Amino acid sequence: MISRRSFLAGAAPALLLGKAAERPNVLFIAADDMNNALGCYGHPMVKTPNLDRLAARGVRFDRAYCQYPVCGPSRCSLLTGLRPDTTKIFDNNIAVRDTMPDVVTLPQLFKNNGWRSVRAGKMYHMDVPGSVGTNKWDDPPSWDVAISPAGAEQKTAGVGRNITEGKRERWDAIAFAGDGADQADEKSTQIAIETLEQNRDRPWFMGLGYLRPHVPHVAPARFFDMYPLRDIRPVENPANDLDDIPLASEITINTRGKDVGGMNETDKKEAIRAYYASVSYMDWQVGRVLDRLEKSGQASRTIVVFWGDHGWHLGEHRRWHKRSLFEESMRAPLLISAPGRRGNGRAAKGLVEFVDIYPTLAELAGLTPPGNLEGQSLRVLLDNPSRAFKTAAFSVVTSPPGIMGRAALTDRYRYIRWTGPHPDEELYDRIADPREFTNLARDARQSEALRHMRGVMDAGWRAARAKM
Repeated sequence: MISRRSFLAGAAPALLLGKAAERPNVLFIAADDMNNALGCYGHPMVKTPNLDRLAARGVRFDRAYCQYPVCGPSRCSLLTGLRPDTTKIFDNNIAVRDTMPDVVTLPQLFKNNGWRSVRAGKMYHMDVPGSVGTNKWDDPPSWDVAISPAGAEQKTAGVGRNITEGKRERWDAIAFAGDGADQADEKSTQIAIETLEQNRDRPWFMGLGYLRPHVPHVAPARFFDMYPLRDIRPVENPANDLDDIPLASEITINTRGKDVGGMNETDKKEAIRAYYASVSYMDWQVGRVLDRLEKSGQASRTIVVFWGDHGWHLGEHRRWHKRSLFEESMRAPLLISAPGRRGNGRAAKGLVEFVDIYPTLAELAGLTPPGNLEGQSLRVLLDNPSRAFKTAAFSVVTSPPGIMGRAALTDRYRYIRWTGPHPDEELYDRIADPREFTNLARDARQSEALRHMRGVMDAGWRAARAKM
């Protein structure tokens, strides 16, 4: 019987192209439903010392946007370097080769060129907690080894409750004793550590997908203790916040009438604390992998990428979820630490998109990516984070019955176009109204801005590419 140690290390690598030291390892870390509530992004409360140190040694992208604010479509887009209009994946529970049987994914590109490609946890879509521990929507050609550890999730023994009183069955907040040996994220961390230790003489691509902070919010009690309820202030929304948004938007973000499950102030505080605790627990796991990477002597030849698949509302616009085209749902963290880049330790303020990650890693590794990728390499920003980049970023979302929303974001405006049974528009001035409370689409004084943003949308992503 082959041991897990031998399985992760693999057979003697054939056809290796050059020495391992000449080809960088890639530690590719994903966090599920991760908004920008991180210390390195300036959050005043959330404690993330390990991601903060990763940001300090790499480039922090302050305006990084997903191409679809839901797990499955976003991940398929990022991992193929193609936009949802090309992947034709507009919802969860669709495998990438259901629509693109011949696609070469990001980890597959590395695998095809001699890297040991390993996945631990959620990289493609995985329903949480329903399909945790399975490979149901994974992509086998992407990996030499793919492991989906099982986890206790909301069955974890601990102190907690369902914050929505059962109206949303996954909305459990559970604080448990110990470090979580029965948690999937703990097991994924161990697999990542074993992988980097056992492949010192061969370059590797490690896809490390953490489930947290996705609901259920399950974390050690010490991380809940970091955030006393008395210190948490739920966001305040104007009473008329949703009065001027289109019906299609209301249907899509499901906010008509009240907060999720009729949450009171205590419920909201507990929901926020549970999210923060889950973020800090995930950060602790990341720190353990970074520590072992440094101890192994491989940090100087390893590119580390951290990304959230999309954002997450914590009460903004009365939303406690994703699947909106507001800032809180479209924007997510992106950190890239590539040894030797001149921009390390700085922040990039320009607009970037998650489809840019694939060509970036290919270029940094000296690989030729497929010619049909729809993003641009961020290498120039890794060397000069202060330079301008794209003039617009784009995202899309769909909802029954036949609703499609498209967003175009520039340095100043967010424009949203809804098609289907309830066609309409939204326009927000991000400088004057950063929380996007006032839809200007029907304001005659904003007709020129509306005309301009319609043009940005119609011209599309190709017209918004950075001038190199």
